Amino acid sequence: MRRVYFILGCTACGKAAVGRELARRLGARILSVDSMKVYRRMDIGTATPSPEALAEIPHYAVNVVEPSESYSVAQYVACAEAAVEDTRAAGAIPLAVGGTSLYIKALTEGLFEGPGADETVRAELTARAKEEGSRRLHEELTRVDPPAAGRIHPNDEKRILRALEVFRVTGTPISELQTQWDSPAGRFDGVLIGLRRDKADQSRRINARVKRMVDMGLREEVERLLAEPKPISEQARMAVGYAELIDHFQGRCCFEEAVERIKINTRRLAKKQRTWHRRFPDVTWFDLPEDDTVETLTERILQTVRFE
Repeated sequence: MRRVYFILGCTACGKAAVGRELARRLGARILSVDSMKVYRRMDIGTATPSPEALAEIPHYAVNVVEPSESYSVAQYVACAEAAVEDTRAAGAIPLAVGGTSLYIKALTEGLFEGPGADETVRAELTARAKEEGSRRLHEELTRVDPPAAGRIHPNDEKRILRALEVFRVTGTPISELQTQWDSPAGRFDGVLIGLRRDKADQSRRINARVKRMVDMGLREEVERLLAEPKPISEQARMAVGYAELIDHFQGRCCFEEAVERIKINTRRLAKKQRTWHRRFPDVTWFDLPEDDTVETLTERILQTVRFE
């Protein structure tokens, strides 16, 4: 099976910098594992690599779709497979770097395809969501598929609608269908390398990162996206950093409150990522002290993990 080396960890832990340093030393190529870096012109809020970094090291799954479009896990898997084939054909090592755990799971354990969209059912559920709200539909999901409802937040309208749609179309709870993910159906032999920081240090880094993004012009970036002819997709507008500022521009909160919400929601994202990480087997973890450097950590990884 094709081998791919994954660099995973919570948001703002330093994955990207370590991935680039490893790529330089190994002559590797980088496959982004980030559901929001796929969008063009969403650079600041997603910490997309700079043009210089993209020119120096080949990257895949970065800047591939418009903000007005949606991007599915299946599309990402197809992109990743092509990227790994291209990388191996060039005699290079594929480094998968990023924090979207669903993508990691899809690549290493298999992808639950599910039935195709049923436009009639989806239109009916979407209309109900607008009229009744996502929480009412979440209550319905709790009745027909308690395990799925337990994993899906009552405000996550997209996943609630999909779970109800699958149940309506197949008569089987999506949680039951997803058990096939527990079979060894992964596309790649994943070597998982985890970066882990103390929670207090992680929170400080998150706050500093949000401040840096604001200073770089995150507010203006979101304003430009909202001014584009095609509206930003529901999927893209859910990204942390964008959702909060869209609320600001729509008059639901002041700018300062939006920035604080970005910090809070980024910390919540990190907590969710830590939960996901516990599900992955055989992760080689590297604990990062606050004063560790990218070069020192990279050397530790190279001394521990055999790349081939």
